[in-house]
Amino acid sequence: MTAPGTAAPTLAEREAAALLPVYRRRPVEFVRGRGTRLFDADGREHLDFLSGLSVTSLGHAHPAVTAAVTAQIQRLVHVSNLFLTAPQVELAERLAVTLGWPDGRSFFANSGAEANEAALKLTRRHGKRLHPAKVKVVALQGGFHGRLLGTLLLTGDPAKHTPFQPLGSWVTHVPHDDPQALEDAVDDDTCAVWVEVLQAEGGVRPVPAAVLAAARDACDRHGALLVADEVQTGVGRLGAWYGWQTAGVTPDVVCLAKALANGLPIGAIVVRGVAAGAFGPGDHASTFGGGPVVAAAANAVLATIDTEDLVARAGEMGRRLTERLADLGANNDLVAGTRGRGLLQALVLTAPVAGEVAAAALQWGLVINDVTPDAVRLAPALIVDDDDVDAMAARLAGALAQVEREGAGAS
Repeated sequence: MTAPGTAAPTLAEREAAALLPVYRRRPVEFVRGRGTRLFDADGREHLDFLSGLSVTSLGHAHPAVTAAVTAQIQRLVHVSNLFLTAPQVELAERLAVTLGWPDGRSFFANSGAEANEAALKLTRRHGKRLHPAKVKVVALQGGFHGRLLGTLLLTGDPAKHTPFQPLGSWVTHVPHDDPQALEDAVDDDTCAVWVEVLQAEGGVRPVPAAVLAAARDACDRHGALLVADEVQTGVGRLGAWYGWQTAGVTPDVVCLAKALANGLPIGAIVVRGVAAGAFGPGDHASTFGGGPVVAAAANAVLATIDTEDLVARAGEMGRRLTERLADLGANNDLVAGTRGRGLLQALVLTAPVAGEVAAAALQWGLVINDVTPDAVRLAPALIVDDDDVDAMAARLAGALAQVEREGAGAS
């Protein structure tokens, strides 16, 4: 309780006293959202061009998701995976269709990290059935696959490893743009190669097609599985259902999460071919994974994307986004260029001031984030329209000019 005559603690002060300090919060409390807009505790509107880190691809409070979750939660919330539930089976069927894999089989978890962890276990199970030492994994420098101990080692960022060592030595990381290095790293003891088509947390950095092709060829030669982490790039964001569908290679396993249920916690792996036989009863499990409510939400997401042709829209709006970011680059000395694809793009800066730009953008009513010190990430909802993109460009231009002015004043 607050003592008489003293001010009530702020929400930030209460958080500091109650939560572990693992997040660097921005000083804004959002209380509601609608479509591509968020509203803070003071009633101020913000244009959301981050989508909760590529999560709310249908925007906030989408009526189809709201209706699906409301109807399901009134019928059945949870029974565990000891029993059948129709929403989970329907979701697996829908995913197989979007992937174009008639033989696709799914497993559901609660997050992208859990999806990658499930895939790690599956690829190791598959490898050990071929021979006992087939447990090595090859992954790319700059990749991000989660913060669980297994997925942390898989993540190609040594700075994230250091506080938690030792993590093991069964993952080899190679440059994201060197196909020969990847081929050389894969051998008969390799059970899997892990790739992202576009390294989202690595700075929205596309992986060259030659590297993806080398990964597929190396896996085929050595009996390894190719795993595509589509946690951030999947479900329409790049202008295709999945990023690998634009890359000319087909993986054996796809990891999904973020946008799949528009904000409800879900993760999934979908497996095709011989890999689909790697798991048997008891090899893996999740108490909450693919529960009726989150599965109902995910079914509504996939159905809405399909019926409203939002995959094609993401490609179209992505082109407009690229044009507007290029315009910013032509008129601001802080901008070095752009990279990315569809509705996952980065504005690359000439100095390590991405944090300052993201903070200034928030003051201008625009939500983005500093994905690396010299790049800000933009990942709007798939429902974004021309006016939203144009408004983003105007607000970001204001933020860039503010950072330039403040930098000049500090020098």
